[in-house]
Amino acid sequence: MSTHDLYVKAPREPLWQVPASGAARFNWDYDDGRDRLLALYQKGKDKQWDGAKRIDWDLEVDPYDPLGTPDEAMTLFGTPYWAKMTDRDKGELRKHYTSWQFSQFLHGEQGAMICAARIVESVPDLDAKFYSATQTMDEARHAEIYGRFLHEKLGMLYPINDNLQALLGDTLRDSRWDMPYLGMQVLIEGLALAAFGMIRDTTDKPLPKQILAYVMQDEARHVAFGRMALRDYYTQLSDAELREREEFVIEGCYLMRDRLRGVEVLENFGIPKKEAEALSEESEFLHLFRKLLFSRIVPCVKDIGLWGERLQKAYVDMGVFDLGDSNLDLLMTQDEEIAEQLDQERFAAEEAARVAEVEGAIEEGASS
Repeated sequence: MSTHDLYVKAPREPLWQVPASGAARFNWDYDDGRDRLLALYQKGKDKQWDGAKRIDWDLEVDPYDPLGTPDEAMTLFGTPYWAKMTDRDKGELRKHYTSWQFSQFLHGEQGAMICAARIVESVPDLDAKFYSATQTMDEARHAEIYGRFLHEKLGMLYPINDNLQALLGDTLRDSRWDMPYLGMQVLIEGLALAAFGMIRDTTDKPLPKQILAYVMQDEARHVAFGRMALRDYYTQLSDAELREREEFVIEGCYLMRDRLRGVEVLENFGIPKKEAEALSEESEFLHLFRKLLFSRIVPCVKDIGLWGERLQKAYVDMGVFDLGDSNLDLLMTQDEEIAEQLDQERFAAEEAARVAEVEGAIEEGASS
């Protein structure tokens, strides 16, 4: 079945073309490069994995409760709309929300793959080109995995959100080589990591938990790469150049904050757009969700040296300024440990099943 048959609403255009500008940069210096980046490149090579094998795709998913989302987390909970819904209606709503979330993850991962390839092309340093090549493969794997989940387990997709598309377009159209880092590695990847983490830590469903944990293990390296490269580069920029990048971050953060409402889902349930926006803004869960979503972005932005007065004021306005002191390294370490723990639990369960099978065969042979 074609993906286009699964969209709840057809995308505006089957192929989105973003005019590219900027130079492709070759570097003839093949010396070792920066130790930190080369170590990350080695880690990127060592940590490659196959989504068809590492993830247990035989696990069942209830399309009407894919994530085990509690009623209280639903935007319509406590409204007259919710009171009129049947259990079947509520299941459909959960299916649509999960489809919307994972569809944005899928579209974002394709954008990340293209941005990583753009970094390989445009970044001047060879060590950064090496690492970006491994990231391009990572992002391809992530897009493959989210696409498979949506096709096989939900059978439903949503088009890319307008604000996510706008941020991707701005990132790709900019001719400066550091902008794919800033737009994708810091903003979009940082937002995705927080969204992935919140679902990973709250869902009781094993398949989405596996998917999110394993993807986050990769993404932790990607954000570390962006931090290293941009921190080194931004110490060389003038105040005016730093202000330009801070303006980009401010605009991008507002775009992402405003895209996190899932208004498209409510519109599909017959709720007018303005009312859907108002209901979303009144959701206590959404306010908490938004703040947590910036937990990876704000400390990263501060760490790379973008912390001017206007940017700080914007974060105060968004209610996320205090996140600047979060321990980003600790969060990334935890992301890697959670994925490794899932592997250990799965391997232990498989080993126990094999032992039980052998013991059963021995007992059967002895009795006969």
